[in-house]
Amino acid sequence: MRRLRSLVGLVILVAVLWWFPTEAFTSAFAVLDLPSMAAALVIGVITTLCSAGRWLLVARRVGLRLSLGRAVADYYRALFLNAVLPAGVLGDVHRAVSHGHRSGDLGRGVRAVVLERVAGQAVLVLATAALLFTLPTTLLGTGLRAIAVSVGVVILALVVGTVGLRFGRARRSRWWRALHTVTRDARVGLMTCGPQVVVLSVVALAGNVCLFVLAASTAGVDAPMFPLVPLAMVALLAMSLPINVGGWGPREAVTAMAFGAVGLGSAQGLTVSVLHGLLALVAALPGAAVLVADPLRRAVRPTLERVLRKYPVTEKERSIRAGRPVRHVRSHRPHPIR
Repeated sequence: MRRLRSLVGLVILVAVLWWFPTEAFTSAFAVLDLPSMAAALVIGVITTLCSAGRWLLVARRVGLRLSLGRAVADYYRALFLNAVLPAGVLGDVHRAVSHGHRSGDLGRGVRAVVLERVAGQAVLVLATAALLFTLPTTLLGTGLRAIAVSVGVVILALVVGTVGLRFGRARRSRWWRALHTVTRDARVGLMTCGPQVVVLSVVALAGNVCLFVLAASTAGVDAPMFPLVPLAMVALLAMSLPINVGGWGPREAVTAMAFGAVGLGSAQGLTVSVLHGLLALVAALPGAAVLVADPLRRAVRPTLERVLRKYPVTEKERSIRAGRPVRHVRSHRPHPIR
């Protein structure tokens, strides 16, 4: 199934490449400059801190230990893997499994990541629905279908969960216990910290919209910022669909169609989409450093531990490092007889 989703995204991307001229793609690389890359890194820091904070809240509410530094590092690594691997979700899978193994509870670690991602997606869907009728008429059907699919999936999950909990309570089978655990974690992980999760999700979404507007400005789009916001929301919604190749595919097709519908030109919309993908990759580049640093730290740690055991730190060295006065121990040797 995962290969089929990646194949669909690849087919969409190939179709876009075949339909539009090559200049629509190469222009994105030509206009990419250092100021836009620096701005993308700053925006990436803000969005990643908010997303990692959301994950931290949910994970601690469901009973898992997670520090802010570890959450930020793992989230950066997940963003980078999502950007370079097919399907666009493999980084989140790695984040969930690695945190579950570190915490000693794989199932709960996976559920924490799923709940965190669902919360972010719900805010994106609701925000897009709020801006839905500001879209051009030609895009209204596409926006409605995207909203309908997302809402339909949520409603289907709620119906299945409610029916399963009601009719499986008597037998208390294995699947009922699993469904009950998921429902309990969702209630504890999201309902008890709902306002904080919503605020962090809104700020992270605003950062992603700013990154799209930055891409449009760098590409030379002659349009005010606020009319670009609904187009950015539709592009982000298309990008979140799990039928892409590292985030590429549906985003390019939808953005090109959206820009053509508002009279900005489909080719320019494709350039903005490609540039947005490049800036998103730049914003996730700290994740590459995390990806390299973690194995190095695991490889170097045993050597450091052996060195510390062989050459232990003396009490005098500890006092000097801590800034405490050094205690001079008197010698108990007897004085020589004169």
